[in-house]
Amino acid sequence: MICRCRVIRLPRACRNSANRSRGVIATSTFPSEKSAAVAIAEEPRGFPDIEAILGCTPVWLLVLVLHAGCWVEYERIVASFKNSFLFILFGLVYLTASWFFFLELHQHPLLMVPESGVPAPNWEQFPFFILLCMWINDTMAYIVGSLIGKTPLSPISPKKTWEGTLGGIVLTVLLVGGGANYLLGSLIPVGKMEPLLSAHWYVLALLAAIAGTWGDLLESKFKRVAGIKDSGTILPGHGGFLDRFDSLLVATPVCWIYLKLILA
Repeated sequence: MICRCRVIRLPRACRNSANRSRGVIATSTFPSEKSAAVAIAEEPRGFPDIEAILGCTPVWLLVLVLHAGCWVEYERIVASFKNSFLFILFGLVYLTASWFFFLELHQHPLLMVPESGVPAPNWEQFPFFILLCMWINDTMAYIVGSLIGKTPLSPISPKKTWEGTLGGIVLTVLLVGGGANYLLGSLIPVGKMEPLLSAHWYVLALLAAIAGTWGDLLESKFKRVAGIKDSGTILPGHGGFLDRFDSLLVATPVCWIYLKLILA
């Protein structure tokens, strides 16, 4: 809603046709999301009060708000780019598709009943696994980099080091991948439910950590080209929505593609 109000005013303030097109494109992304949110709300998921009042599930509402915040800041960053229209088109994929995959993972069955192939109920928290990978990777990369970091990773982000990056990735695989494999495996009654194979949890954690690092560098590149330090002021002291979710925006599609390939 915040972003919709923001982008509706863009065409009026634009000084050239390229900027005017940018405003129209940005505005057009939200009716489709609204329709999708209404459609998903037709299937109750245990939140009757919120669904009745807002017309959508809490997860959809949260994702719509986060997408809105990210889009406002992304548009602000690329507005000064020479080919800003092309970057707006890229943003439609970079932001909208990423959050779509996040919702897809929310509904992705982690477990299957071997006899029937029916998805197991109440396992819709897979996005938390990716979020945990992002948090652990960032935290461990910072700690390892602070202790032994010497080699700069990239001029785009001078504070990141190869030692910290590799340390964060390795610890993410061990802690999150190993933890998910152990916890989910131990919570499943033998003979009734079949967990995702052990190796897949480690691979998913590895992919999430690597892709998350690339996502962080990608957003840093955008800010460097635009000549700004923080993507926005919506979250004071945290750099903005994009700074908080830049890793997730790349890691989510990568994990989604991997799951589709191995479970096809």
